Amino acid sequence: MTFRYKFGTGSKTYETHNPAKPSEQIGSYGIPDESEISKILEQANAAQAAWRKVPGLERGDRLNAFLDAVVARVDEVAESITLEQGKLLAEAKGETLKGCAEGRFMVGEAARMASSPIGTGRPDFSNQILRRPRGVIFCISPWNFPAMTPLRKICPAVAFGNAVVLKPSQFTPAASFLIAEIAKEHFPENLIQIAMVSGRIASDIVAKGEVHGVSFTGSVDTGRLVYAAAAQNLIPVQLELGGKNAAILNDSDDLPTAVSQIFGAAMQTSGQRCTAISRVLVQKELVEKTHALLTEQAGNIVVGPGMDAGSQMGPLCNLAHWEDVCGNTSKAIAEGAVALAGGAAPDNAGKDGGYFYKPTILGNVQHNSTAGQVEIFGPVLSVIEYDDFDQAIHCLNDTEFGLTSALFSNRNDLVQRFLQESDNGMMHVNHGSVPDNNMPFGGVKNSGVGAYSVGPTAANFYTSEHSAYVAW
Repeated sequence: MTFRYKFGTGSKTYETHNPAKPSEQIGSYGIPDESEISKILEQANAAQAAWRKVPGLERGDRLNAFLDAVVARVDEVAESITLEQGKLLAEAKGETLKGCAEGRFMVGEAARMASSPIGTGRPDFSNQILRRPRGVIFCISPWNFPAMTPLRKICPAVAFGNAVVLKPSQFTPAASFLIAEIAKEHFPENLIQIAMVSGRIASDIVAKGEVHGVSFTGSVDTGRLVYAAAAQNLIPVQLELGGKNAAILNDSDDLPTAVSQIFGAAMQTSGQRCTAISRVLVQKELVEKTHALLTEQAGNIVVGPGMDAGSQMGPLCNLAHWEDVCGNTSKAIAEGAVALAGGAAPDNAGKDGGYFYKPTILGNVQHNSTAGQVEIFGPVLSVIEYDDFDQAIHCLNDTEFGLTSALFSNRNDLVQRFLQESDNGMMHVNHGSVPDNNMPFGGVKNSGVGAYSVGPTAANFYTSEHSAYVAW
């Protein structure tokens, strides 16, 4: 049997398939056994012991050279993403380049990491706060961003002097293996390794392995398991979890543009983004026009394979997830939501026809319903009507999640209230939910635990802090 991608070693293998054409096998990946995992961790610790001694500026130079090499092979990495994850090729290329851009910012942050003098309470003393590399970071990556998320973890880890053992998703491992292959040309041997293991084995590594921190991106339920396992090993966690993100549409001088931004934030990557807008809270006087604009945009989307130039939305990633999106959307409609557009899979979609789902706009959504509370994680946008801004803020915050949010309004008083009262880690005013490369990325409540990734505060996870007192 011929596979496009063949990576890893191990007596057992895992195969991946094209979500646009599930009968097409894409990759075969070796699954390491227990002895191989022990060797991987031993090698990672040895590599990190040497890497931490490399001057910080040299580490940054080597990381920049690595990122240059990833950019040079961006088309190859993007194709691997589209073939295994399903997203449009342009989106796959964009996520890879964004991951590289975030990595370059972290090079600068690591270069500035040094001792910080601080006031002393005693004469003839000087005080300093020191930061050191944490050690081996075990990184667990999801299937929706197969390049950007690994890069988001690898870059700050190595910039600050750590080693990385990365567990990619079983559905989309090719990009991680390609990135690790490129890394071998720029970093010491075994500094960045892939461990294609099951969730159970990953939990064992977190709970008992010789690792010094775990960075996880994925669902809330799995995040809880990772958190519990890390507690057994007393290692710090960085958890990036789910969201039921909302945009408040209160007033706008240009309603079509505002709605277009909301629609784009909802449908990119077929809605399979933790920061996707899945609810739009609309002031009641704008509901009818908003319905019409959203329905028109949904009807114009061409759904098809991500490799096809004419496609505007690719399939969902895998069969189980496709069935979950179908089930939750059907449940929402049964509860009273009205499918203004979509609301079902295209004819012949499914196991043999590809995991496609129509871009869906749900009207008549109640706040406490499935469509108002559950992270459907697909191309499904729920419209919820409100009377006054107090009600909008209540609906915005009254979920288990707190990842990202948006407000569209020209009123400064409402903007200031939103910035003070939105119970989310990231807030956007008068634009969609696209984050900058230098800004902290993370959430509150059930959307995140620990230091945010990217941005200056990432050092709080990838380094340990030490107080030093020097008597003269």
